[in-house]
Amino acid sequence: MKIIDHIKQADGKTLFSFELLPPAKGKGIQSIFNTMDKLMEFNPPFIDVTYHREDYLYKEHASGLLERVAYRKRPGTVAICAAIMNKYKVDAVPHLICGGFTKEETENALIDLNFLGIDNVLVLRGDARKGDADFIPTPGGHAYATDLLKQVLDMNSGHYLHEDMESSEQTDFCVGVAGYPEKHFESPNFNTDFKWLKKKVEMGADFIVTQMFYNIDKYKEFVVKCRDNGIHVPIIPGLKPLTSKKQLIALPKIFHLDIPEELSDAVDVCKTNADVQLVSQEWMVNMCKELIDFGAPVLHFYTMSNPGPTQKIVEQLA
Repeated sequence: MKIIDHIKQADGKTLFSFELLPPAKGKGIQSIFNTMDKLMEFNPPFIDVTYHREDYLYKEHASGLLERVAYRKRPGTVAICAAIMNKYKVDAVPHLICGGFTKEETENALIDLNFLGIDNVLVLRGDARKGDADFIPTPGGHAYATDLLKQVLDMNSGHYLHEDMESSEQTDFCVGVAGYPEKHFESPNFNTDFKWLKKKVEMGADFIVTQMFYNIDKYKEFVVKCRDNGIHVPIIPGLKPLTSKKQLIALPKIFHLDIPEELSDAVDVCKTNADVQLVSQEWMVNMCKELIDFGAPVLHFYTMSNPGPTQKIVEQLA
């Protein structure tokens, strides 16, 4: 079922959903199942599964020369989505990213997803490769999320990459895009970033999932601005519990977000990670209750495949 249909059927009730990471290469799928087993008690209508581009490692030969070898640390997104849907009877939402994929590889992935009966995708540009200062498009791939979005929407209209295809079947993906309540870090200002979001919705995006945030006023202001500017698709808040003190530095550095002073001060005096999680749990529960009162359609948790902190929060909300 499509995300927008899940939201319509909820008839105003706020749903819970979760995002998982594929296991590292060489690891089995049981870790996914262990995580899912703990989260299924909250009846999530859908589960997101992230996609990851290739990185590089350097292999030293006997001659002393170094060979740069491409590897993908977390493969298996499509297979994991199929396994989740088969085992748990919930919808899976694979991420699609620009980096690391040609247009042909993206088309083939979409064909496979369509064959598997996967109705939803989340379209993202993706991050720069480790070691690269900026995002570098893959040769033959997309540079921007809007280009990737267009490819998905073209297939929904029956238009594939090669015009010599006859009688192409239309796909029917429900397509999500990312929104940034505190703006994307590469945008010169919030309004410029907002114009790109509006363009994605005008192109045909069906729903928005936000970057994580810790100041609920940022989300509320973002939603109001969207509605005032003709963006009426569901806006799903993305949430991530803090699990360690070092995230006070790491998360703003990586995701370019603001952590409110009240929260950072409370975390800063914690002695252990367990203390941090208790502080974060209280903060997130209060924020989630306010989001529910505000009418958020879904509370979407970035679990990083560590279900414990999220589980303790949602138990107080369900």
